[in-house]
Amino acid sequence: MAQWDGRGLPPVAQARIDRARADGVRTSLLSTDATVGLGSVGFDAVGEVMGCVVESVGWSGYGGCGWMGMGYGGGFGGMLGGYSTPPPVIGTRDSRFAAFRPYADAIRRGYGTALSRLLQEAAALGADGVVGIRLSVSMLDGAREFMAIGTAVRGRTATRPARPFTTDLSGSDVAKLLLAGWVPDCLLYAFDLAIRHDDWRTMGQASSWSNTEISGYTELITYVRHVVRTDIAEQAARLRSDGFISSAMTLRIFEVEPGENHRDHVAESLMVGTAIARYTRQAHPLTDSRTLVPLGGMIPTRRR
Repeated sequence: MAQWDGRGLPPVAQARIDRARADGVRTSLLSTDATVGLGSVGFDAVGEVMGCVVESVGWSGYGGCGWMGMGYGGGFGGMLGGYSTPPPVIGTRDSRFAAFRPYADAIRRGYGTALSRLLQEAAALGADGVVGIRLSVSMLDGAREFMAIGTAVRGRTATRPARPFTTDLSGSDVAKLLLAGWVPDCLLYAFDLAIRHDDWRTMGQASSWSNTEISGYTELITYVRHVVRTDIAEQAARLRSDGFISSAMTLRIFEVEPGENHRDHVAESLMVGTAIARYTRQAHPLTDSRTLVPLGGMIPTRRR
């Protein structure tokens, strides 16, 4: 097997693309409904495309909120370089303390590299877009494998777009969008983390016998979800998109015990969806109305 320097497509992927060009066999991940739906708006599948990357995340950043305290009481942070008063929530983009920033950057880079290689395969097939993209991450001997997989499609017109569109919407949903006057533009994703110190109030609420809100955890979760939503909105604005269809928003919470003599909680969130743009002011009807005719009087019956 030929050695790969990390540029362009891996040799195996390039061989698969060359084989598809030579024999004309088109693979697809589309369902029957999706294939028919895309065909109704002038798109045909040209091949299954995939991009992946395996990353070793060896350095996640300092896993603490930065408060150098003693459990429930006040802290020494002002003297030791940390915080004398624990801040509410610290995010990876906070200029005061970038907890877990290397880890967050590695996750974003992993998804971005996988999508970039998927687009390289789509461009090699002469595709106008990729539909039904699925993003996934799995563990591989301590490393992480990021994968993006979907179906490349091509329009039945002589006009080619400036860049292929990407979407995680199904072929059927893409057809509905086009008939309604919208076009998928780009698959967007946002990932971020935030960390919050478990102060005396949080620990008291968490251990309470009554049914009560743990305000610190509510604040942490609300913050990290707000950050990823804001990131998505900024990405869509840079693309000059008219809207965004969210397909998934995940949340994971875990606790850490840094070397600061206390406990913190970390929340990470991933948001994925498709930026869309309007290409006509008037939507086309999605379906033609048809008269329903009862068949009971049309079927001859045998008389006994």
